[in-house]
Amino acid sequence: MSETHEEVAIEEVEEEVQMSVLDALKEVLKKALIHDGLKKGLHECAKALDRRSARLCCLAEDCENAEYKKLIRALCAEGEVPIIMVEKGKELGAMCGLAKLDGDGSIKKAVRTSCAVITEFGEDSRALQVLKDYLETQGN
Repeated sequence: MSETHEEVAIEEVEEEVQMSVLDALKEVLKKALIHDGLKKGLHECAKALDRRSARLCCLAEDCENAEYKKLIRALCAEGEVPIIMVEKGKELGAMCGLAKLDGDGSIKKAVRTSCAVITEFGEDSRALQVLKDYLETQGN
């Protein structure tokens, strides 16, 4: 019985290892997708931001269209929605579930998206807390 208690303690310590913001964002986007709280693409994101139902916005840094970025940033500023910049659009698309996977789970083909908005986080998790802490430090 004491061996089981020691194993549980070891697993809890391993989970306490620092989670990166990018890993936390991936997990939060995945949970939002499961709970139907993820909007992808300009049209869906603009509607969610305009309705003020958005809680977090992700924008790709490699988006070539300056007007696109300007619109999303303006809508986020108007609704006081925090923005997280992601390096590549294909990476953001893969995080949002817009990717085909191989048999071993690696990404075979990813569709690029320049914007994603979370309207519903789903359940609370450690990743969500890491993301909220990051946004709080960025805001100050």
